[in-house]
Amino acid sequence: MLPVIPYRIGETPDRLAAILARGEMASASVAATVAEILAEIRAGGDAAVAEHARRFDRAEIAPGEFRVPSAACAASLAALPEPLAEALRDAADNVRRFHEHQRRTSWFVPDGDGVILGKRYLPIDAAGLYVPGGTAPLFSTVLMAAIPAKVAGVPRIAMCTPPRPDGTVEPTTLAAAALVGVDEVWRVGGVQAIGMMAYGTDSFRPVDKIVGPGNAYVQAAKKAVVGTVGIDMIAGPSEIVVIADATADPGWVAADLLSQAEHGSGLEAAVAVVMDRSLAERIAAEVARQAAELPRESAVRAALDRYGAIFLVTDLDAACELANRIAPEHVELQTADPWALVDRIRHAGAIFLGAAATEAVGDYFAGTNHILPTGRAARYASSLGVDDFLTSTSLVAYTGGRLEKTGPKIVRLAEAEGLQAHARAVARRLGR
Repeated sequence: MLPVIPYRIGETPDRLAAILARGEMASASVAATVAEILAEIRAGGDAAVAEHARRFDRAEIAPGEFRVPSAACAASLAALPEPLAEALRDAADNVRRFHEHQRRTSWFVPDGDGVILGKRYLPIDAAGLYVPGGTAPLFSTVLMAAIPAKVAGVPRIAMCTPPRPDGTVEPTTLAAAALVGVDEVWRVGGVQAIGMMAYGTDSFRPVDKIVGPGNAYVQAAKKAVVGTVGIDMIAGPSEIVVIADATADPGWVAADLLSQAEHGSGLEAAVAVVMDRSLAERIAAEVARQAAELPRESAVRAALDRYGAIFLVTDLDAACELANRIAPEHVELQTADPWALVDRIRHAGAIFLGAAATEAVGDYFAGTNHILPTGRAARYASSLGVDDFLTSTSLVAYTGGRLEKTGPKIVRLAEAEGLQAHARAVARRLGR
């Protein structure tokens, strides 16, 4: 199930090439289907949304009846079994506390001659959250998407999540929305949800930015509406790289690899990087044994057969180089001294240090965000956070005294670019 593959810095074995290419898997047929659906939503509004709910979710919902009443969300929260409610409240508190550290403050600095320069930070007016509900009801994503928006001060947060065939929404998802104060919950999923949030319908006011995970069609739809709205990232199938040395427990490493492979698309990547063949073989044996015990065994095997691997390297330098090449969503450092490696991991959505820091604690409870860049996007993108829900505006308060000093240089720069109107706008103020 998991091949053991020798790796040297700079080499690209076939399995590694396949893993590195996962970010390029969006097909032309997906893009074409998405474009067609988005055009229908834009033209047909609520009626088109209802038609696509019938087509893709097998749910009969009348046009204009997609919104879930706030009372239904509150009732779901009240009905939640107390042990689960307590865990959900504690997780939300942790996520909120972590994101509070990301708050931005507008700033202004004097620059001499009475000039003031600065940056003003304001929340966007409306955020759209997409919460998947396909193979698993990801109610934890409600916390991860809504709480940073709340911390940022977004005044309107609208959440879309797919309905079940009977038209209802998974109750724990509704409970999570009530817990964190989502303003609007809509039982709309898939491409039609992205189109509704981007373009608006008779019943739905469009948002300014759409965030959240989803399948290939949802992500292609997010990509297609960029420019009409902003998005957080194109979030593809999940992935993990575990760097493990002789101190690592092979059963724990295997469990963490399987935690990503079980997501269900069959496209997840699960990679261990080790320096000892015996450890590699024990991890592979544990993966095979534990996979057979999972209810999602077939999905796990599909992912591992395509994008699972144990790479055998000579030292930690090669391990870190390989992790940076993959630039994965999650990196675990199950080594004797994980803090000695953390600065050498440059490209990762999240880094988990030490044997106790299984990736699942980040998914649910630590407080960090689990909406993370995938498909090597960690080279240039970051986890979802408060900044995703803010705009920054530069402020310039200039004075006549400063313009007298700097104006001639501004005129020269503008004229050198051939922009005479720019130059004149300054020259006229100088009496020239």
